[in-house]
Amino acid sequence: MAALPDVATLVALYDQINTYGRTNGMQLSVHAPGRVSYAMTVQEQHLSSPGTAHGGIIAGLMDAVLGAAALTQAFLDQEFVSTVEFKLNFLHPVHLHDALVAHAEVEHHGKSLVVVGGRIECPARNLVVARGLGTFNRYPATKREFVQAVAGQLGLEKPAEE
Repeated sequence: MAALPDVATLVALYDQINTYGRTNGMQLSVHAPGRVSYAMTVQEQHLSSPGTAHGGIIAGLMDAVLGAAALTQAFLDQEFVSTVEFKLNFLHPVHLHDALVAHAEVEHHGKSLVVVGGRIECPARNLVVARGLGTFNRYPATKREFVQAVAGQLGLEKPAEE
């Protein structure tokens, strides 16, 4: 496979194909490889009871921010990552219209695993509403689905379907 482009280009392409993030109104910011944030505002479709967000949307935001931090670090080595596991502590309830900012940073980047720590804040309420820790598997950038999705934009030939 041809060499992949720079980290910024890969992040922009990832952001384009990240349907989950777009559907949930999440905006990715990359501060440096391995250090990212996601911002989102809790909407009606994120609620589990009147006025309170479902834990799944908080878990999804945490998985997204942890994974993006690991992914931006892995891009430096022309690798991708997949979630092995993540732990989440819910610290405070999240309410309708809360603007959330999730931050994550790579804590360990080994030969096969990446460990990332994160937190989700509600700045208007001056609260950390959740903390998380994730482990991600590193692997060479040959994931067919990603390359097929962005091949034209990268000037690469699409891999054959199996």
